[in-house]
Amino acid sequence: MTGMTGMAGMTGLLTTTRTHCPYCSLQCGIELTAGDRPVTLQPQPGVGLCSKGWTAAELLDHPDRLLRPLVRGPDGELHGASWDEAMERIADGIRQAQERYGADAVGCFGGGGLTNEKAYALGKFARVALRTPAIDYNGRWCMSSAAAAANSMLGIDRGLPFPLADIAGAEAVLLVGSNVAETMPPAMQYFDAGRAEGARHIVVDTRATPTARGSHLHLQPRPGTDLALANGLLHLAIRRGLCDHDYIAARTKNFEKARAAVMSFWPDRVERITGIPEAQLHETLDILTTARSAMILTARGAEQHSAGTRTAQAFLNLALALGLPGRPHSGWGTLTGQGNGQGGREHGQKADQLPGYRKLDDPAAREHVAGVWGIHPDELPQPGLSAYEMLDRMGAPGGVRALLVMASNIAVSAPNARHVRDRLKALDLLVVSDIFLTETAALADVVLPTAQWAEEEGTMTNLEGRIIRRRRALAPPEGVRDDLTFLADLAGRLGRGEFFSEDPRTVFAELKEASRGGVADYSGVDYEGSDQFWPRPEGSTVDSSRLFADGFPTADGRATFMRTDYREPAEPADAAYPYLLTTGRVMQHYQSGAQTRRVRSLRLAQPEAFAEIHPDLARRNGIGSGDMVELSTRRGRAQFRARLTDTVRPDTIFVPFHWSGRANANDLTNPVLDQFSRMPAFKVCAVAVRRAETPVEERTVMHSSPRFLQGIFRFTGHGLQKPAPVDPALSFTVPAGKAAQALYFRGGNSSSELITVVLLRDGAPMRYFPIGARSDVHVPLRVVEDLTGGTLLELHLAAPAELEGTLVIDFGLVEV
Repeated sequence: MTGMTGMAGMTGLLTTTRTHCPYCSLQCGIELTAGDRPVTLQPQPGVGLCSKGWTAAELLDHPDRLLRPLVRGPDGELHGASWDEAMERIADGIRQAQERYGADAVGCFGGGGLTNEKAYALGKFARVALRTPAIDYNGRWCMSSAAAAANSMLGIDRGLPFPLADIAGAEAVLLVGSNVAETMPPAMQYFDAGRAEGARHIVVDTRATPTARGSHLHLQPRPGTDLALANGLLHLAIRRGLCDHDYIAARTKNFEKARAAVMSFWPDRVERITGIPEAQLHETLDILTTARSAMILTARGAEQHSAGTRTAQAFLNLALALGLPGRPHSGWGTLTGQGNGQGGREHGQKADQLPGYRKLDDPAAREHVAGVWGIHPDELPQPGLSAYEMLDRMGAPGGVRALLVMASNIAVSAPNARHVRDRLKALDLLVVSDIFLTETAALADVVLPTAQWAEEEGTMTNLEGRIIRRRRALAPPEGVRDDLTFLADLAGRLGRGEFFSEDPRTVFAELKEASRGGVADYSGVDYEGSDQFWPRPEGSTVDSSRLFADGFPTADGRATFMRTDYREPAEPADAAYPYLLTTGRVMQHYQSGAQTRRVRSLRLAQPEAFAEIHPDLARRNGIGSGDMVELSTRRGRAQFRARLTDTVRPDTIFVPFHWSGRANANDLTNPVLDQFSRMPAFKVCAVAVRRAETPVEERTVMHSSPRFLQGIFRFTGHGLQKPAPVDPALSFTVPAGKAAQALYFRGGNSSSELITVVLLRDGAPMRYFPIGARSDVHVPLRVVEDLTGGTLLELHLAAPAELEGTLVIDFGLVEV
């Protein structure tokens, strides 16, 4: 429902709209209050937000916002244009490309942030208006390996086959390749709640992230060796007699294939491959098999590899062997990344897919969808190339010559990005629809301004398979259209307008029919409803929030074990490139950074790209903290600020991928593809490092460095009037000759009573942060106050005497 609360104000009637955060797949509930712009944002009652969510509304009226179409002129520059001029340029370019090179010469590239309606409309537009097989999206680089694993073994790809809150009830959790505390902070409440009740969590990560540091056990493998770890754990389970053979016999098949693949993975061999001690392998298995409920959760750290599908399958093999899927507070799942990463891969913007998660090469699926669309099945093209394969061939013989991009910044986010930028420049026509002039839009021939999340209607499907409403809180600025309107207009100019609507409710109604009977069946979903999980066939009363309790959606109702033969990473370290590079995210930024790098508080907290380097590796290469370093791989070079830390392996360098220009991490990454999912190997490649000469323009620039006081801490209260230290980690002394500013405070409280965190400055209370019972707070500290060199900052806790609980702290500062 949309809550509309009239309030007397200086600008007239204000309305409050309940909608959802535009960033990650949690899709946290927020309330937007709007009359005249700008809007104000608050979380819905009982909902926590991360720093990105709290600042999301700042982008609605950002000065960089695109407000009119841009067309590249004869002088090579982008100039403002009318919508009619821009649309005619696009339509003419498409017609010319197809007349000269054929229908396949025009392609579409979508994104996991599009609503279900827009993802559906884009897939339909490619097949009906353009009649091209050339369409894919950036979710190919996010969820495809986990999706391929789940479909092949469980018969269905739903990231979490249970509600996120079930994590709190699991007595053991094996989390592989995810730094939830920084990438999905609000989800930590469920992990924290479980730990507060005694749950033991095992985190597998090449870095000692905040998530890993708060776990019971941290396994730190060499990048790219997670498949050997999973095979080794299954080997141990079989060898020690810990498999659930009743479950295997009753609910699965092909166990012998998985068994054959892991029999050579003795613990000493796994230790040699992964670097994880044998004792930790045994302890991991002990924790999983002695708990009454256990979950295995994978994410991009395990999946973005040349063997990512096999890795996800191997951890699924382990979950099935232990009898976990379908049991309460147990099972296997994958943590979807993008806002509509789940729904975005269900309704047709993948190269091989039709709505409802149907296969494009399935005759029955083609007949059903063609019937809904009002065309003959033979008019539908066959499957096209995957995302990177399509981009790799742009502008070349047999490749697309014109490309339409929506909700994706591929000039930054694609692997081997330097090559992709060169291919974008080789196109006859590049069209980009976006809210800002991103690095990709800057290369375009036509740029279209599009509505933002708060200015549009539609549905999203979060990581649980929960279908939620995105509600319009305010109209887009004058001159800005939404993508459904753009696609319907362009289809009309191409002579196919009768097949398309710009109304999201109409599009969703058609999506329901197109998905009817498919794996992702939305036919029974009420557009105005809430808390609806797919699959939801029309008329069904089955609760689909939790899957697999009674069987699997396969032909025989059984899950299938897979043979998971081990493959080394595609590009090992060697003499020329002696270290391993891995990439990932930081708390303050999102994806290519096109949005978050424009938010002042987020930019101050994490102002520039950095490379995490172990002190031993730095010492061998003459690198000091704060130095500029040049990283080079077989694809290219990039420069980063060195950050020395022992939380990263001595053979590994970590860089975030949110920056562009000379700090674009994806100029380095390896585009070698997984054989099943066509996922690039973002997470590991060979790299060389050297100290770089600081560019002249940087020598006169004052650099800022983020500082964080953070962690997860057990506490016992000493009284509300007796604030006490929690941990030495929660103190910071501003270095001599420097100054610092506080940026934000985030805290979580697992206990049943109110507590207060006190910020002390040189021993005197400076700020109080109350945190309610089993709640969390996020406080942007917008008042700029310089804390001079020598200032001691400490965080103490005031809690009722003898009260016990867990405290989550994330206090961000910037040092200049």
